[in-house]
Amino acid sequence: MSKLTMRFWGVLPAYTVMILLMIIPLGIIFYVSLMTSDPYGGYKPLFSLESYTQILYNYDWDNNLELNFQYLLIIGRTILLSLSTAILCLLIGFPVAYYISRQRKEVKPVLLYLVTLPFWVSMVVRVYAWVLILSNDGVLESGLRLFGFVDDIDSLLYNNGAMLTGMIYSYIPLMILPIYASIEKLDPRLLEAAGDLYSTRIQTLYRVIIPLCKAGIVSGFILVFVPCLGTVLEPILLGGGKTMMMGNLIQNQFGVSRNWSFGASLTILLLCIVLIFLFLQARRAAKLNQGAN
Repeated sequence: MSKLTMRFWGVLPAYTVMILLMIIPLGIIFYVSLMTSDPYGGYKPLFSLESYTQILYNYDWDNNLELNFQYLLIIGRTILLSLSTAILCLLIGFPVAYYISRQRKEVKPVLLYLVTLPFWVSMVVRVYAWVLILSNDGVLESGLRLFGFVDDIDSLLYNNGAMLTGMIYSYIPLMILPIYASIEKLDPRLLEAAGDLYSTRIQTLYRVIIPLCKAGIVSGFILVFVPCLGTVLEPILLGGGKTMMMGNLIQNQFGVSRNWSFGASLTILLLCIVLIFLFLQARRAAKLNQGAN
């Protein structure tokens, strides 16, 4: 058996899984997005771009198209909250990852276990815990009143801040772990050399540690940003269903509204946003590699 044949049979299971679980479902979604919406739910097998037009326009009383910024606001809110979550996770996760990497060998596994511990609990339970914390007369408000910091505060729930808090809590382990892996690979002698050259800690951080950990930082950023684009639980539980994001907007189209064509078009749009982000990042990484060579 030739090497080419062995290679083919070796990768065949992976290609089979990709075709069955990714390519075919995406093809079905793309097909549905190009069909006509059925007023009674589902879709009709008639070609139409109306579902994509609905993202930017709606029909007035005279059946004329007019601009509609409702869905653009939801898309913009989704991207902004996802970027904010990724940035804040980076600002919090980098010091945590660095601290774990500087501990003794006996302590590191315990700290890493504590970081990954939330993944052992259902996502619903984790997000709903923040409802109990941020609700009126909840843990946070009761604690602030107990120590006399506030007498009465507005509800901390059902706003962008509550959703942002829940998203950071849900996805920050995905930022800590790849950064920790990058820091662990650092040669300690480089830090010692920087100190011998009278480099301050801030200079060492920006000129040695961060440049050598870019791979972990980029990986963590992607691992946080991409899932945040499609998050569903945080807008429902912490946003109260009033503050819409793309994830629960798509869910509503396939569920309550039963507008499958429009839901499929939103899914394709979300996929395009992710692919554009990944393409720009890959292009940037390629330019950096060319510059380094």
